Order: sequence, then structure tokens, then C-alpha cells
Amino acid sequence: MLHAKRPFVQPDHTKNTESWFAMEGKLYLIATPIGNLEDITLRALETLRSVDLVAAEDTRRTRQLLSHFEIHARLISYHAFNEHRATEPLLDRVQAGERVAVVSDAGTPAVADPGFHLVREAVRRGIEPVVIPGVSALTFAATAAGLPVDKFAFYGFVPVKAGRRRSFLERLLRGGITAFCFESPYRIGRTLRELAGLAPTAAVALIREATKVHEEIRRGSAAELAAALGDGPGRGEYVLGVYLPADAEPEEDPESEEEPEAASRAETRRSRSQ
Repeated sequence: MLHAKRPFVQPDHTKNTESWFAMEGKLYLIATPIGNLEDITLRALETLRSVDLVAAEDTRRTRQLLSHFEIHARLISYHAFNEHRATEPLLDRVQAGERVAVVSDAGTPAVADPGFHLVREAVRRGIEPVVIPGVSALTFAATAAGLPVDKFAFYGFVPVKAGRRRSFLERLLRGGITAFCFESPYRIGRTLRELAGLAPTAAVALIREATKVHEEIRRGSAAELAAALGDGPGRGEYVLGVYLPADAEPEEDPESEEEPEAASRAETRRSRSQ
């Protein structure tokens, strides 16, 4: 008995693939705008709309961002003060099949913001984080500074304590490589004066309020910018770029020269009294 030949139907593998991905948890690290909300990427928006949960460094700022783009996502806090205890439960959610996004209050997670600990623990569990890149205060500064960036270093925030500050600034002035760091508007004047004391001719770039209405970029020597800025604090955090040519050396601090001499005189007095 002859049977009618059935037409060949191309199998639709996409349905199975979509079903498989729907069951698989994902961890996303998403860069968000540092000022201008329109700097967010289409991929970031698409991902934020699709996730089950957004772990945010600052839930209030992230809520404003999501509301601006009419995204209604569940938010929880994930910041420097709770990341060690919040990381394991977050990764448990991913391994249970949830899609979790992590964002900082602005910029790229793990760049001077929470994220390193989460990525390290995720990798230990066999979870490969999905990074969705975007704007960053560091890359903005590297582009805008007008300093050599074929190689550069990033040192995070300038320390507050005097002893640590000096060694920190000396590292910035290692010749032949541009160094970037973050500084508070309330300490930027002091930092520039200290830099000028160590290397007055070092090339410096100051970036403030990047991508915002009052964006400001200043360039000049350490001495010039220290004199121009004075003590008046600006608004918003600064990104500071510093470059000293390889053949230039930071100047010695007169106080550091006096200390060995004083120690030598004290030792001489002790030996004479014996």
C-alpha cells in the first residue's frame, strides 16, 4: 500500500535553545551612565529588562535610571558594606536558574566599585559572568586627558592619611607612564599642592563632572593647576591624570632630608656620652 509522502519540515532548534537558556541562570555585570543617562547601551537596556533581579550599589540612583527607561525590575542592595555576606546568596540565585544583573551607582562594576569579590566567587563556582561594557570615568579620562595612554595605570582613590598619601603620590610620579586616580572635591586642592611640591612640572589633567552639564577638563603642570584651583572645592568627584617623563625625577622633600641628619646627630651624641 502506498502512503502519501510527507513534506520535509525543518526542525526549529531555536525553541529548544530558548527553553534551555530560560532555565539557565546568568550573572551580568552591567556598566551604567556616569552622568548623561543617554550614554547607556542598547544591550544594557535589553538585559535590564530581561533579568529577574538587579543588585545595585545605590538602589535609589538605579531606580531613577530604570524609571527613566520605563524598566520595572526588582532591586536589592549590593555595596561595599554588604558584598561579602550578600555574594553567596546572590550566586545561589544564579545557580537556581535566575538571571541576575549587578550595577554600580555609576560606571562599570569592579572598577573602584563592588564587583571583584563577586566575580572571583562566581568563577570558583563555575559561573562565567557576562560583562556588558559601557561608559567609565576612567576610560573617559584616559581619552580626554591629552596624556600618553599607550600604557597607563589606575590607582583608585587617593588615601586620606598623610603618610599613605605621600607614598601614593610618589607612585603616581613614576616616570614614563600616565597614572590616573580618583579624588574628592574637598581634597583635590591639597593633592595638587602636594604633587606640585614633588614634581611641579609634571603634566596633569583634571576631569570633573564628566558627561554632565557642568563637565570641566583642566590641563597644565602640577604647579599651574595647584595655583589655579586653590582651596575652593568643586562639585563632584575628580579624575586626576598625571604624567612625568621617564627622564624626570620627583624632587626631594626638604623634611625627608633633615630626618637622617637629625638621626645622625643623635647617634653622635649617644656615642660621645658612652
